[in-house]
Amino acid sequence: MSDARIPAAFLRPGTSSFSDFVAENAPDLLPARRSLPAGSAAELAPHGTTIVAATFPGGVVMAGDRRATMGNVIAQRDIEKVFPADEYSAVGIAGTAGLAVEMVRLFQVELEHYEKIEGTILSLDGKANRLSALIRANLGMAMQGLAVVPMFAGYDLASGVGRIFGYDVTGGRHEEASFFSVGSGSLFARGALKKLYRDDLSADDAVRVCLQALYDAADDDSATGGPDLTRRIFPVVWVITADGAVRQSEERLGALADELVAARFVRPDGPVAPLPGGGEEASA
Repeated sequence: MSDARIPAAFLRPGTSSFSDFVAENAPDLLPARRSLPAGSAAELAPHGTTIVAATFPGGVVMAGDRRATMGNVIAQRDIEKVFPADEYSAVGIAGTAGLAVEMVRLFQVELEHYEKIEGTILSLDGKANRLSALIRANLGMAMQGLAVVPMFAGYDLASGVGRIFGYDVTGGRHEEASFFSVGSGSLFARGALKKLYRDDLSADDAVRVCLQALYDAADDDSATGGPDLTRRIFPVVWVITADGAVRQSEERLGALADELVAARFVRPDGPVAPLPGGGEEASA
């Protein structure tokens, strides 16, 4: 006997995709099914950037700055843009912040729903494909100026390595080797990653490389926030290995940020000695 309080759709065997289930039974709840009111300006929606990721033997690091902008205004200084997708993966958001956060939450439920229905964890490629489908469903909003372009990374239990995936607004998926960046500061961050990345990085070194890349991006891109030493606001950093995804503590990131900023006061060609009258010269 069926329970009248529970709709029949909830009792029928069906797809392991939560988003497909919602699309069939309550499509108005999906972020991608909403439409903008006439005359709305997409540029007034807060946007988040920049996200970077780098692999190391045994895992991957993903990090994101904390600034959200609305045109030329800083809308939020401590937004979080990197989230755990499940125990062995993380997703970082770039683009329209509100829609991106909703998409991440839907993605998290999608993976948890699959695990409960199928009794096993979805493969890393499967997770990347599911995220691609969610982005593709948002294409209508992207065409109205509310684009969401996430980055996905995780530890592949089958191959035992960290992997990084990038996307375009149509949901096109591409795997990146070694490191990647997205967002308005991605060009500057990628330049730093190219110079600092090595195949033999430790997990700690990979964290430092990602922080350096975000700092370089913030130096040239006004939409990217660097370490805020006054307010003690630092990037969100996740390290993902065979032991799972672990968020780095504020205390550790604060110490690394202090170390990073202090090092920038030293000239690339060596320490400096004061000159009479306040000038400086490179010490011998």
